[in-house]
Amino acid sequence: MMPKFYFTLLFTCICTASFAQNNIQFSKKADSLYKAKDYAQAGPYYVKAANMAEYQAVKKNQYYNAACSYALAGKTDSAFTLLHAAIKNGYININHIKEDSDLNSLHASKEWQSIISTPMPVLDHADPLEAKIVTTDVQNFWKAYDLAQKDTANRYNIYKKYYLDMASPGMQDYFAYKVQSLKSFVRGHDKRPEFYASIRQNTNKVETQKKQMQQSFVNFKNLYPAVRFPDMYFIIGSFSSGGTASDRGLLIGLDQSAGSPSVNVDELTLWERNNLSAIDGLPNLMAHELIHYQQKGMGSDTSLLKAVMVEGMADFMGELISGKTANGRLHTWAKGREKQIWTDFKREMYLDKARNWIANSDQETADKPADLGYWVGYYICKAYYQNAADKKQAIYDMLHVKDYRQFYTQSRADELPFLK
Repeated sequence: MMPKFYFTLLFTCICTASFAQNNIQFSKKADSLYKAKDYAQAGPYYVKAANMAEYQAVKKNQYYNAACSYALAGKTDSAFTLLHAAIKNGYININHIKEDSDLNSLHASKEWQSIISTPMPVLDHADPLEAKIVTTDVQNFWKAYDLAQKDTANRYNIYKKYYLDMASPGMQDYFAYKVQSLKSFVRGHDKRPEFYASIRQNTNKVETQKKQMQQSFVNFKNLYPAVRFPDMYFIIGSFSSGGTASDRGLLIGLDQSAGSPSVNVDELTLWERNNLSAIDGLPNLMAHELIHYQQKGMGSDTSLLKAVMVEGMADFMGELISGKTANGRLHTWAKGREKQIWTDFKREMYLDKARNWIANSDQETADKPADLGYWVGYYICKAYYQNAADKKQAIYDMLHVKDYRQFYTQSRADELPFLK
């Protein structure tokens, strides 16, 4: 089985826009051939997609997919060459390599042992105080920003040289998964010049909240002893994601989390204004993202129920350990509307309808917020936790749920007071 593949995105600039398009086209073609079990043809297309990519986060996955395809096609030498290329570009999940049935044909080769013996870097920690806070990307951004303001005609090359080329491993992943291209990054900043100028002071406040973040991490260790604490990377993106997680750690788009009364929001859309998190709430966001990092044991499912549980669980557990949910505005809006929200949710809960409830910013209106799935999932998880006799076991159960229908029944969420 191929690795979990987030997005087929590419770092580009104007002069490489065609490369980005080719990368996406080659990747889609490769995926369709792989699904059709035409592995001999899928492999070369994955290689082409990898060669077009400039982000290592994209290259490593495309090379890995190519290695799987060549192994399934019986082309052992090519499969090993591409596995080495994936590892060279940052593919670090050696345990997945060992378990991936696509690579079974390689096990008899002497070279297999050298692959699975590759040392894995330590990317997370058992001790919450060992997780690093990385802000070098923020510092690099403001250096590039100042230079770009003085030479706007050359801003693409400036941001590439002084920001993207100096990216931390976490920023590499964030840009590949969430920003897509240098062109879209610069376009986003061109649309919001006053906003970005006004958040500068707030983006320098990360270190002042370190103790609060660490206390949340310590609190979670007490609830869930098996927790792993990844490093935290803070990045200036293009208002495309407040936070996500990768194998490298927690990746925070600080520009979407640097709000305060002093910030100029006139250039932001309705959804952007509503989802600009306060800088003082950063520990709550970090708690939310920490929970996402622990959810690797959850079962796969395409239902809306699973989708709202993933996000709602992060909100609920994040509140348990930090004191506040990262999405308090949804709770404010939902008050008095709970029955209707739940009725609408239950009509679609077992369908592949997450798009109507999660990451649906295009559906935001002045009368109704987007992302109401977070609120629903929060209350499903809260109900399960409150009805459980063993709270630590409840935390474990949520992070390892396999049967979402059964979990919903056991949660007794339909008995929530506001639904009576």
